[in-house]
Amino acid sequence: MPPKKSPPPPETPRELPSRREVLTRAGLATGLIAGTAALAKWRWDKGGFGLHEAKGARQVRDFRPKGDLPLDMAIVRGAREGQPNATPAELVMAAIAAMGGMQRFVSRGDIVAVKPNIGWDRTPLHAANTNPAVVAAVVKAAYEAGAKKVVVTDASCNDPSRCFQRSGIWKAAYDMGAEVVLPVEHRFRGMRLRGDVLDEWPVYTPLVNADKVINVPIAKHHNLSKYTAAMKNWYGVLGGRRNRLHQNIDTSIADLATFMRPTLTIVDAVRVLMRNGPQGGNMDDAKEQHIVIASIDQVAADAWGCQLIGQKRENLGYLQMAQDRGIGTMFYEKLRVRELAV
Repeated sequence: MPPKKSPPPPETPRELPSRREVLTRAGLATGLIAGTAALAKWRWDKGGFGLHEAKGARQVRDFRPKGDLPLDMAIVRGAREGQPNATPAELVMAAIAAMGGMQRFVSRGDIVAVKPNIGWDRTPLHAANTNPAVVAAVVKAAYEAGAKKVVVTDASCNDPSRCFQRSGIWKAAYDMGAEVVLPVEHRFRGMRLRGDVLDEWPVYTPLVNADKVINVPIAKHHNLSKYTAAMKNWYGVLGGRRNRLHQNIDTSIADLATFMRPTLTIVDAVRVLMRNGPQGGNMDDAKEQHIVIASIDQVAADAWGCQLIGQKRENLGYLQMAQDRGIGTMFYEKLRVRELAV
């Protein structure tokens, strides 16, 4: 019969720590937590910090065309009574022609960045991403105007490979000769934007290093900003945790539109997501409208376009902010605007 094991010795009573020791340990723990948080912030949440240091002039990337143009905005409808609807490409070409032709915006030898909305893993019927035929028509027009290279890209919200493929934009742009670029970490560079909400953020370099930038958003509902198209589309120029910007979405949109002043804005309203935006998912939420808007004023384009989902411009706080900053006007009636049907 094996010998019984001796019971463990009783624990020695421990003295309670003094108040000084408690405070010392608490200080060490606080320092450790703060250091861990700082490391996590640097590693995983690069962007949006140091707002108290956001001093000096706001950063601006101004790609706007020089010289006078025949119009400030063209609105092209493709639904004429008794006739078949115009194709998305025909709508785009008519809008560009009304603005004076793409040669007014793109010069021979330019590297042109085309920025659609490719944020979501959705098909064109869901109307969450820019219509691929609209993107293809813009690429074609840029090359016909003499562009050396056209880059089509966006920093997607869902998995980029799936977004670029399922949206149809990858194939449509590639077939027109565009270089389709997926967002990867080495293509982002930290920049000080000096905005009210946006200060130091990783910025997507293919969209700021081009000679010309054409903004090609889709008009749709957004559950936070109420409407999204031209100005909100610049969320795709940022890396980092962009969802944190939703806490002050109007100001962040105004900050981005301050930073990015495109050469031309072409709004896809061929098929419009009327509700449950920004990503939708139910084809019944989308409506065929057969409209394309071309404008040199991104603020005016949004002020006019928000009507397509039954919204009013005075309900969109970022429009007033943008006008107050001199980015554009929400009163498109004061501009040279032409509406036409094709």
